[in-house]
Amino acid sequence: MNLRRRLQIAFLSILVGLVVLALKTAAYLLTDSIALYSDALETTVNIASAFATLAAVWFAAKPADSNHPYGHDKAEYFAAVLIGVMIVLAALTIFRAAWIGFTQGDSPHFSPMGIGLNIVAAMINGAWANYLIHYGRSARSPALVADGKHLVTDVISSVGVLAGVVLVMLTGWKVLDSVLAVLVGLTVLWSGWGLVKESVGGLMDEAASGEVLDKIRLLISEHGQGALEAHDLRTRTAGRSTFIDFHLVVPGDMAVEAAHDICDRIETAIAEDVPGARITIHVEPEHKAKHSGIVVL
Repeated sequence: MNLRRRLQIAFLSILVGLVVLALKTAAYLLTDSIALYSDALETTVNIASAFATLAAVWFAAKPADSNHPYGHDKAEYFAAVLIGVMIVLAALTIFRAAWIGFTQGDSPHFSPMGIGLNIVAAMINGAWANYLIHYGRSARSPALVADGKHLVTDVISSVGVLAGVVLVMLTGWKVLDSVLAVLVGLTVLWSGWGLVKESVGGLMDEAASGEVLDKIRLLISEHGQGALEAHDLRTRTAGRSTFIDFHLVVPGDMAVEAAHDICDRIETAIAEDVPGARITIHVEPEHKAKHSGIVVL
């Protein structure tokens, strides 16, 4: 995917976050609701994470060099971990605000304008989150997907908060305002845990999905004519890249050029069906066969 486009999207996330923050802050000032305050506070994390995403997308796109021969794709996982940590910090701040509300807060003021501004903010977040997730997956960008998933949780919590705040205003149950803030904090905390867990998996060189592995095995089998078998297939993912290596067994009397042609054919087929594939093939003579793994058709 075009680097310039991905950087533009990351930058637009910052602008969207600033607009949403302004709307939610205005809603809080008009209603004096702790729940809406917590909702606005979560948006500050959105903005911070958008800055982290922008930096990660830029850094991950740098070409491989002597110090990083496999590229810089994992930078996006570090950004996703950072986003998760910031989400946790925001949740703790929300819990503090909720406690203050329990002990000394006043009832929120009914403000149709404030409620309306928060609804508009939630709609903007929802539309942008949907776009980020779909584009991030197509561009194989963990940072953009993480940013989008966090916005989804923000939208869900915003809807719940809005419904609760309206109920508080109609019934006068002041304590419900703080309860809603606690629920928002728990939602934010769960979101942060999910992001950190997923990103740590990427940093730990998780294998490609079962679907991708099946596709790779099939491509090797279909395009390895002339070889005898393939074994010890290994994969790992890093951002947009999928590293693939395996051993390819060929007849012992096969010329080097012929074996190389088979490898080229397999690499081309995999590269066409697995975006971002980086393939290493170790050619072995027939007596190295394990009679297991992938049988070439």
